[in-house]
Amino acid sequence: MKAIIPVLMMALAAPALAQTVPPLSDEDIAFRLTPGAGVETRIDGDLNGDGQTDTVYIEGTEDKRTLNILMAYREETDMGHDPKGTVEFEVSQFAPATLKITDKGVLVVEDMTGGTTATTATYRYRYDAKAGRMRLIGLDATVYSRTNQHGYTEISWNLLTGDFVRETAELAQGEGDAAYADPVVKKSKRSTAPGYMEETPNPDDVLSE
Repeated sequence: MKAIIPVLMMALAAPALAQTVPPLSDEDIAFRLTPGAGVETRIDGDLNGDGQTDTVYIEGTEDKRTLNILMAYREETDMGHDPKGTVEFEVSQFAPATLKITDKGVLVVEDMTGGTTATTATYRYRYDAKAGRMRLIGLDATVYSRTNQHGYTEISWNLLTGDFVRETAELAQGEGDAAYADPVVKKSKRSTAPGYMEETPNPDDVLSE
């Protein structure tokens, strides 16, 4: 009887173990890259709450960077990873970007582009189960001078509520330690229509509006 019990326990555990899709290896990712591209950064985690390991990575060449989402799936006779979103970012001398998956499955991407005048951007994406796509739910961005040659503009856009905040400040004039004058803040409302990953706007375009 003692010998039978472990066998039964293994048999009962087998279906649960069989539900796990193996995470993608570095070799799996390399096989999917476009010719001449390399992996700038990657992160693994659960984006849709199904307990499987999804993969997010940025591939890059000398003139192109692309964020890619590969989501794990399991069917009765098949399992693997399906593409669920992609977006192209500007080439950056400050790469790699920073990737994070929160406890709620939100993908947070922090990136920086430009040069002496630089743009920092934070993108937030969440999986839309009904559409089967990744949705842009938030965008924060700032353009500023890394050598304090001019003022800055900062925007914060919540695509779920439509809240849009723009803050601008010029360089401080006269005496004092402050680098910038008092900022001017303007609040408004923008569209809350679904903005999917492929429709992510260039942050510099939003900052210059």
